[in-house]
Amino acid sequence: MATFVEKLGDIDRRIIFIVMALAVIIPLSVRMSLPIPISAGPSLDMYNAVDALPAGSKVLLSFDYDPSTMPELQPMAIALAQQLMTKDIKIVSMALWPMGVSLGNEALISVSDSLGREEYVDWVNLGYKTGGGVLIVRLGSDIKSVFPVDYDGNPVDDMPIMDGVNKLGDFDMIISLSAGDPGVPAWVMMAGDRYNIPIGGGCTAVSAPQFYPYLGTGQMVGLLGGLKGAADYETMVRVGVENAPAGTATPGMAAQSVAHLGIMLFIILGNISYLVAKKRKGGVK
Repeated sequence: MATFVEKLGDIDRRIIFIVMALAVIIPLSVRMSLPIPISAGPSLDMYNAVDALPAGSKVLLSFDYDPSTMPELQPMAIALAQQLMTKDIKIVSMALWPMGVSLGNEALISVSDSLGREEYVDWVNLGYKTGGGVLIVRLGSDIKSVFPVDYDGNPVDDMPIMDGVNKLGDFDMIISLSAGDPGVPAWVMMAGDRYNIPIGGGCTAVSAPQFYPYLGTGQMVGLLGGLKGAADYETMVRVGVENAPAGTATPGMAAQSVAHLGIMLFIILGNISYLVAKKRKGGVK
């Protein structure tokens, strides 16, 4: 038995790589789903803030990320769009990152098609403009001068959804899904603080801690952090909804959990093997 345990410490690393690969691939392939407990925190605060908006409200949704962070942020975009459109809240979207436009369009089209919502009436994608914080300040005074046409080149003046929307102050909430700069900090400082607009956000897991002070000071109404935040939101959006569309964050969290368990198992076995080998060597005189 001791010899077997000692051999575990010398296991071929390729076997470890294969086991870890299977720990990720199998849960994703079978769309494994583990319970996602929802407790008080930034994700629930975000959901409640959106849920409190009355039907007919208008939300500015900014897609400030690119394909490299899509696995974490795209599920948030889809879940948010589902909640907003289900509540008949109008979505005016844009992007501070060039690739965010197409990613946002993909999310909005998929959700609107499933719910029977109409572009230009229930949602619109204005597109991308460079400028970061300076652009946000310009939006604070005149949106239509910054975006005279939308993503497809259609005049915004002809769109029913843009009736009464002339500046940032005309929105009931701003939500930024952010992978870096420009993103959440720019919206908080240049829009939330300046125009007193509620700001919500989503970000990658690695950047979430830097935004917690904004939550503590009330400068943000909620925050979705990484894949866990996306899975939280997918779970909350599905409550009470029959035949809710499948998300990608929940299976992703299951795969992540199985992989973490595998890592912990290898660490435990490695330490046991080391202690057994050390004990045997110490007993030889």
